[in-house]
Amino acid sequence: MIVEERIYRIKAGKLTRYLQLVREEGLAIQQPILGNLIGYFQTEIGPLNHVIHLWGYRDLGDRADRRKRLAADPAWQAFIPKLSENIDMLDNRILLPTDFSPLR
Repeated sequence: MIVEERIYRIKAGKLTRYLQLVREEGLAIQQPILGNLIGYFQTEIGPLNHVIHLWGYRDLGDRADRRKRLAADPAWQAFIPKLSENIDMLDNRILLPTDFSPLR
């Protein structure tokens, strides 16, 4: 298993709108295609206006296939402009579990 960590810095004053869009539209499009949502978080202490979500995949090939399917989905393509106007920056990492991780 691998975990994709996506970290978004949301524009000042746009966090509520971003979360509303994800809650009301985004996850309904993403989750059937991407599958294993491990968690969706927002920062409370430290750098503010950050949203972090974690997605689990079997391997990099599984991730690539699922991300390609999402990118090709017409509903996702229509949704992205609404979401993107709230985002200032994106960081993306692939995390590999250690041999003692409960998420192996």
